[in-house]
Amino acid sequence: MAENSLIKETSPYLLQHANNPVQWYAWNDEALKKAKEENKPIFLSIGYSACHWCHVMAHESFENEEVAKFMNENFINIKVDREERPDIDDIYQKVCQIATGQGGWPLSIFLTPDQKPFYVGTYFPILDSYGRPGFGSICRQLSQAWKEKPKDIEKSAEKFLDTLNKAESIKVPSKLERVILDEAAMNLFQLGDSSYGGFGSAPKFPNAVNVSFLFRYAKLSGHSQFNEFALKTLKKMAKGGIFDQIGGGFHRYSTDAKWLVPHFEKMLYDNALIPVNYAEAYQITKDPFYLEVLQKILDFVLREMTSPEGGFYSAYDADSEGVEGKFYVWSKSEIKEILGDAADLFCLYYDVTDGGNWEGNSILCNNLNISTVAFNFGITEEKIRDILKTCSEKLLKVRSTRVTPGLDDKILVSWNSLMITAFAKGYRVTNDPRYLDAAKVCISLIENNLFADDKLLRTYKNGTAKIDGYLEDYSYFANALLDVFEIEPEPKYLKLALKLGHHLVNHFWDSENNSFFMTSDEHEKLIIRPKSNYDLSLPSGNSVSAFVMLRLYHLSQEQKFLEITTKILESQAQMAAENPFGFGYLLNTLSIYLEKPVEITIINTENSELCKSLLTTYLPNSFMVTIQNSTQLENLSEYSFFAGKNFEDKTSIFVCKDFSCSLPLHTLDEINSHL
Repeated sequence: MAENSLIKETSPYLLQHANNPVQWYAWNDEALKKAKEENKPIFLSIGYSACHWCHVMAHESFENEEVAKFMNENFINIKVDREERPDIDDIYQKVCQIATGQGGWPLSIFLTPDQKPFYVGTYFPILDSYGRPGFGSICRQLSQAWKEKPKDIEKSAEKFLDTLNKAESIKVPSKLERVILDEAAMNLFQLGDSSYGGFGSAPKFPNAVNVSFLFRYAKLSGHSQFNEFALKTLKKMAKGGIFDQIGGGFHRYSTDAKWLVPHFEKMLYDNALIPVNYAEAYQITKDPFYLEVLQKILDFVLREMTSPEGGFYSAYDADSEGVEGKFYVWSKSEIKEILGDAADLFCLYYDVTDGGNWEGNSILCNNLNISTVAFNFGITEEKIRDILKTCSEKLLKVRSTRVTPGLDDKILVSWNSLMITAFAKGYRVTNDPRYLDAAKVCISLIENNLFADDKLLRTYKNGTAKIDGYLEDYSYFANALLDVFEIEPEPKYLKLALKLGHHLVNHFWDSENNSFFMTSDEHEKLIIRPKSNYDLSLPSGNSVSAFVMLRLYHLSQEQKFLEITTKILESQAQMAAENPFGFGYLLNTLSIYLEKPVEITIINTENSELCKSLLTTYLPNSFMVTIQNSTQLENLSEYSFFAGKNFEDKTSIFVCKDFSCSLPLHTLDEINSHL
């Protein structure tokens, strides 16, 4: 089978297309130059390795010899992995939104040789169907138009560009006040599904940062219904098919309102953002149910998504052997064969029936309480738990012999940084050293392999790091460093976070529009310099940067950081109040900004009970640093956060807020009265 130039790439998504008859290029100077020299339009196809419809379009159109021949003769064909190049994806997704009112992947865009879009869509079937034009006929029509009516195409491209530039322009700054949080919380609450939790109907995504905002707002306002809704959401998700009941980890989204039938791909970022919610839920309720879900997610990542060097892989496909979900579903007869006498109990608990709950098979889900099953079988709840645990282990062992879904094994700095944060939060509530170790090893991997000339790179695979880091890489990584620093305050973590913070200010800041660009001033020039402001499946680089700058200000007292946080919040706050669904992370940052963070320093951790009770208390508006020994404190004396604090021979807690600090506190009652 002939190869095209994608064979030289490291992205698993691009490599999936290296044997297509289409003469694909990666996005690079060679391809862009060729389009100009030959005066050919560019067909740009953007997707990612775990994307189901990307696979379908590839199979129907890009593996079709006849279609490929026409594409090769009339277009310069470029493939982009949206996870490697979020800047290119962001620009052309916005074009797709402008043109069609929606976006998604695969993203299919036709461009002039100077990268201006003139026709855009997502998945196109190969033949005309369902009212959609077929991909083959689109290619023929656009190729003809390019040759016969180039002025019309140029006009349509300029129109797109004009609309794009306007969309990136200045927002009127808003006054930062509590009423913004009130409005946002009410607007978000109205989107909630009161029966099954979550937002909207179907498809339903986890929306982790919005759940966090509801927890924060409940604490701020004293209105318990926000807490109850967020907890219901987490409980329903964890009992549904969107959660891998025996293997741990969450699938990307649910195709129904009940969280039963997932889209089966597993993304690293979901399994990094969602554990934070379960850690918060445990801190709020002390219910071990939430702690168990948290541990199952983190253990899944350690077991199945961690590279030998300690980085975290990007994603698992939804499909195996060409069938979506095949790896995860069961028939009742198969379970009976594996589990024998215990099968009836297991099948009752996990809703496994003869007819199945999805396409003749069963997706494991759980709508029964342990107590109901215990009553039914006349045995203790403890015994039921033991039986279910043993059964799950047996099934997991059998499942591991099945053909595994495809793995995207590239390591992205931004997603790995989210995972470091998840492991740090997981360590806080479980005290499991494996979690802190995983976070620290990943930091070392990034430090040692993903810096070049003091700049952060984005992606790493097979020993090769490449592509300049984006706003999300810098901001997420700085945030992750601070999360680990709070647990183990080695100065190197804080120094590196400060360095990244300064780099963002110097190379990404847009002083005209008071927000950060997605790319640095040293990045290659695209048709516009994009910005990302919305917290959707991933928190936006601007929201995370605002939070990072606030943390750096409190640790270092560098005024510049506080000014930048304020400017970002002012530029986005009104939009966040009106459309809270797209600004969850920003609202969390605004909440801590308005309330003013509580700075907690734990000095000497020998009173483990006192430390544990603080670490497992829900204190969303605190920055809490744990000093284990006097050397750590001495090494941090240059930073104002630690000024005037001495190491004591027993566990002492300092609580500071708004430039005033408590005396050393030694009991939980004393601490609570200050909090």
